[in-house]
Amino acid sequence: MSTESKALDAKTIETLAAVSTATITTILLKKGLRNVWMRGTRPIAPGQGRLVGRAFTLRFVPAREDLATPESWSSPISTRGAIEAMPEGCIAVADAMGITDAGIFGDILCARMRKRNVAGLITDGVVRDIAGVLGTGLPVWCRGAAAPPSVAGLTFVAWQQPIGCGGVAVFPDDVVVVDDDGAVLIPQKLVDDVVATAPEQERMEGWIMDEVAKGVQLPGLYPMNAETKARYEASKKR
Repeated sequence: MSTESKALDAKTIETLAAVSTATITTILLKKGLRNVWMRGTRPIAPGQGRLVGRAFTLRFVPAREDLATPESWSSPISTRGAIEAMPEGCIAVADAMGITDAGIFGDILCARMRKRNVAGLITDGVVRDIAGVLGTGLPVWCRGAAAPPSVAGLTFVAWQQPIGCGGVAVFPDDVVVVDDDGAVLIPQKLVDDVVATAPEQERMEGWIMDEVAKGVQLPGLYPMNAETKARYEASKKR
């Protein structure tokens, strides 16, 4: 399994870190992409902020009794091995098939990820040892917590392969932005377009909010008609 990953440049991270996931979904919708928000990816604790990073994918399949055993944790193909392959600054994205009665990672694994400077963990499943996971300081977005270990309901099979997380296709090294609204995927080939477009989209929506605060009615303001666009463009020149 390939573990090579090209780090995001500082400008891309800085730009996307200032853009909400809501804005990114709007930009991608205009490009024809509707299915980019990973369902069930909720922050495990308030105040985790916004993260930007390349996806490092992990894939689980349904548990099979001869494979999903405690002994499997010592296998070269294991969640332990995957964590050691994670590059600094990546966001681990785990396909747990929406299973909510087996925690994919606990406090020890999350602590190791934190030590390796992994930016965060996103999964459509759950974690276990939630108090300990919170104590590690690793930002996590998931469906909640469950006491049983992963092998009670899942078999880990691979890392850095295409996966589905929360109903979204995620490929290794796609870019993920995550905030209080959940995780959004930006396909690799669209990252530059989003980076170029996002600041203007945020600026425009900020101006619209100011207009709403002044009492301006929504028809013709949001979305903008020709007159409103002219006023907006004029405001940028002041």
